[in-house]
Amino acid sequence: MYTTVQFLHSWWAYLVLFVVLIATINALAGLFGNKEYQPKDFRISLFALIVTHIQFLIALVLYFISPLGLKSILNSGMGAVMKDSTLRLYAIEHPTIMILTIIFITIGYSKHKKKLTSKPKFKTLAIFYTIALVLMLSRIPWQQWLG
Repeated sequence: MYTTVQFLHSWWAYLVLFVVLIATINALAGLFGNKEYQPKDFRISLFALIVTHIQFLIALVLYFISPLGLKSILNSGMGAVMKDSTLRLYAIEHPTIMILTIIFITIGYSKHKKKLTSKPKFKTLAIFYTIALVLMLSRIPWQQWLG
């Protein structure tokens, strides 16, 4: 089960990164291009919200069954995990930053729906989705992705 969930989490991450990147670029293009907010813009931002939340559910399962997640803290103790950069990344940093990423996407999506005109909608999405994208990029385990 662990390898299946890990595989799903790893491959779904590519979709998440791609969709959040597209949603961020779309929001920035709409903001700086003074475009009218269209139904496609709504769908793009909604799709980013959906894929990140699905990834969170997959990651939640993975965190509890992975030897690098909660089990590393329970087996080695928090002190040992914090001293080991690999364990710290997988057990603490990656999950925490990705939760913050999802929070920023969720807040940005929710706040943009309350705006009545295009510019504030795009501005809200651009700010929150850009922050989320930067956070996400900062804690992707690149050595595993590219190695």
